[in-house]
Amino acid sequence: MRNIYLVAAAVIVAVTVGAAATIFRGNPVPENVVATLEGDPDRGAYFARLAGCIACHTNESGGGDLLAGGPPLKTPFGTFYGPNITPDPATGLGAWSLNDFARALRHGISPEGEPYYPAFPYTFYSKFTDQDIADLWAAMKTVPNADTPSKPQDLKFPFDQRWALRGWQNLFFDSETFQDDPTRSESWNRGKYIVTGPAHCGACHTPRNPLGASDAELALHGAGGLPGGERSPPITPSVLGERGWTENNLAFGLRFGTKPNGDVLGGSMGEVIRDGTSWLFDEDLRAIAHYLLNNDDTE
Repeated sequence: MRNIYLVAAAVIVAVTVGAAATIFRGNPVPENVVATLEGDPDRGAYFARLAGCIACHTNESGGGDLLAGGPPLKTPFGTFYGPNITPDPATGLGAWSLNDFARALRHGISPEGEPYYPAFPYTFYSKFTDQDIADLWAAMKTVPNADTPSKPQDLKFPFDQRWALRGWQNLFFDSETFQDDPTRSESWNRGKYIVTGPAHCGACHTPRNPLGASDAELALHGAGGLPGGERSPPITPSVLGERGWTENNLAFGLRFGTKPNGDVLGGSMGEVIRDGTSWLFDEDLRAIAHYLLNNDDTE
């Protein structure tokens, strides 16, 4: 019970500070940078796999339609449900514009101006390139309509107070886009973009503070509180090396779900491989492996 009161107090402080920051800084107004771009739906479909859209927004075990709403995601804050993101005009994204889509991904803001919960990983998606957003939007428009209503989020107090998210965003969310490191190789930069952006590896492999924000100082050091009580392992270069991972067998493992000792990657990671990384191009898998094993920032 004491922990509940401490968390509630932390939320009140965060909201107060965040609200003050909102008053003095103002909410970001995204620029209309993608509306003139021509999207490639084939590239966008690939990007949807890379970004985990299918896994979170399709309830395969429940017989749901593609992207018509995801399975329950149980967290310490309550249960989240990925909404319907088909082109249906009533229950999906059919009434959205490309700029609405870009603002949701880059800034975590709905077309109505409401902030999204960070269970939707816009804190990572903010790194998307303009062309990636245009391509993903083009792919979304090719998905068959499904009129399945999105399930409401089922959250505990005080986390069910959506208005408080404006304070959270001002305190913890940086919407900067990805920038290449000119001192690194093309493969390293591509790997970092995938890991820290669309693939949002840190969503599961980085611990969070009591308010659900990622702890940047412990990036990719492993975390608890995953669905089913799982704990993700560290994926820093030193730990991966100690456990027998090389660039070759890590790329292979992301494709086929095997560990260096021949065991199988199961649980949440098994789902990530099934719905995401097993579909990726070899060069992207090699880039991910190269970055993870040569990432000085997490050591």
